[in-house]
Amino acid sequence: MPGIDLKNSRILITGGTGTFGKAFVKKILYNYKIKRLVVFSRDEFKQYEMSKKFPTSKYPCMRYFIGDVRDKDRLNQAFDNIDIVIHAAALKQVDTAEYNPFEYISTNIMGAENVIRASLNNNIKQVIALSTDKAASPINLYGATKLCSDKLFIAANNITGSKKIKFSVVRYGNVLGSRGSVVPMFLSLNGKEFPVTDKRMTRFNITIDQAVNFVLTCMKHSFGGEIFVPKIPSYRIIDVVKAINPSCKIKTIGIRPGEKLHEEMITLSDGFNSLELKNFFVILPRLNLSKNYNKTQNEYVLKNYYLKKKKAKRLPENFSYNSRNNPKYLSIKEIKKIIKDNF
Repeated sequence: MPGIDLKNSRILITGGTGTFGKAFVKKILYNYKIKRLVVFSRDEFKQYEMSKKFPTSKYPCMRYFIGDVRDKDRLNQAFDNIDIVIHAAALKQVDTAEYNPFEYISTNIMGAENVIRASLNNNIKQVIALSTDKAASPINLYGATKLCSDKLFIAANNITGSKKIKFSVVRYGNVLGSRGSVVPMFLSLNGKEFPVTDKRMTRFNITIDQAVNFVLTCMKHSFGGEIFVPKIPSYRIIDVVKAINPSCKIKTIGIRPGEKLHEEMITLSDGFNSLELKNFFVILPRLNLSKNYNKTQNEYVLKNYYLKKKKAKRLPENFSYNSRNNPKYLSIKEIKKIIKDNF
């Protein structure tokens, strides 16, 4: 578990009743003694369900706030007396975004701006925004909104002024066992013909526990202005099918609107400005961030911080990180274990 000191911290997580939020709350409550943990989300029933599992009577630090990231006034209220914000709230379904673009823009972009302004207004110490592999060279609206969100959080380091707030982004791949993944649908077919968009398709995979631990790691290392990318395995969609039912028939139905054949987390363009650490990569910003820099506004301070203090390595020319060229793939046996552990 990442060696981060959160004693007496006051943490708020937007979208706190989602897959990540529930796992993050569980990890914090079971492993850290913090002063306050606020779950901020718009679904009252999910909060009710969560409050039964993590009641305030047993966990006095817990608070449940109904609210939407579209509502800046409610965010300002909720962020009062908070030290750390984890921004996990988002609309995420790729095909739904293509038909409801303004809703995704309102939540994923305008909501991100509201989180940033509320953080500045309330002197939050650190903000970690969760992103997605679909934000790298996006071809769908969901990915485009998350790219905009990433840019907003990175640029926020330039407008903090004298306020010592660190804004960073965590970008990771699919959680194979999460709500909305392809696995529940495949399992529900009970041996019937499996609809597969394209047999060549690959994806990154991270377990929910790995995702939570990675966010905690990034909270520890964050300087402000980075996009953190974990080193995680890929999987082939055809291997997911074989892990569930190796003898089933497959029907190729074609790629859905806005869907990629392979996912990417570091593009060729971003690779030029990225560094490698033992278990993750760091994409550095292209703009000169004024906050946390020395008096001469040296634009190389952040890079030197990672190269010297964190012993990061420079990446080779033309480096990119995508699910197809990833050296590590999950085996069918490993996929079976993930499915067994989550369903």
